[in-house]
Amino acid sequence: MKRLSGVEPLPAEFRGGVMALGNFDGFHRGHQAVVGRAVARARAEGRPAIVATFDPHPRRFFRPDAPPFLLTTLDQRAALFAEAGADAMLVMDFNAALAGLTPEEFVDRLTKLYGVAAVVTGADFTFGRSKGGSSVVLADLGAIAGFSTERVDPIDDDQGSISSTRIRALLAEGDCAGAERLLTRPFAIEGQVIHGDKLGRTIGFPTANLDLGDYQRPRYGIYAVRGRLADGRVVKGAANLGVRPTFDPPKELLEPYFFDFAENLYGQTIEVELVRFLRPEAKFDSLEALTTQMDRDCEQARIILG
Repeated sequence: MKRLSGVEPLPAEFRGGVMALGNFDGFHRGHQAVVGRAVARARAEGRPAIVATFDPHPRRFFRPDAPPFLLTTLDQRAALFAEAGADAMLVMDFNAALAGLTPEEFVDRLTKLYGVAAVVTGADFTFGRSKGGSSVVLADLGAIAGFSTERVDPIDDDQGSISSTRIRALLAEGDCAGAERLLTRPFAIEGQVIHGDKLGRTIGFPTANLDLGDYQRPRYGIYAVRGRLADGRVVKGAANLGVRPTFDPPKELLEPYFFDFAENLYGQTIEVELVRFLRPEAKFDSLEALTTQMDRDCEQARIILG
């Protein structure tokens, strides 16, 4: 799959494509329905399938001081789009210029810069200055501009519409299974393994430390996890996600300990899936009490992960 810049005209081989348009952060079941429809139509019509997303997320642009909230990085989205069958990912730089476009100017960009033949969105998609455009407005303007549109209705379950907001709330509660059900996969944090205080190795639990970046913060605590290494291997483990209250100073990290694994991962990019919340973070009076509990955590995680 090709990654394309939204500031340049699309190469000839991607013009005349069917574009799925949205933020798609998390790429949950509702997002998958939108992209799936665009890919299916593109295949039926012999056109390229393009997924357009925004970076940074519009919320980060309009609310730069907002707490971390992302469910996926751009790289994770690229992998997910490719798996869904997209031929290209178009990344629109969400800046003041893009935010200031009128709906008409935005549609002009779709036609002149990207040469779209059709655009597929979710029913709640908005665009243009002050969210002046909707999926209905897009259909009207698209008809004038010469491209067709499709609107995909939300995917519902017994709790209502599937949304990134619901997934964030589930993660904040430590409900990994609930989040996985809406995402169709475990929530995963990807990042480069960084050097920490190396306290884990002194008590027999060396960890691969990841900064949480702009990810939504799941409930602080201990998790059963799977790690996906840079070379594709999958390893099992237990992880502390939080501020390590037993140690000073507090430091927010994801610290997975992988079972029966002793390789150097510093500097490598890995992905850690949160499979099951085991318990909240706790402060221990001694390292002996901490290691005893960690042994119990690892035993429980091994059972869960099989």
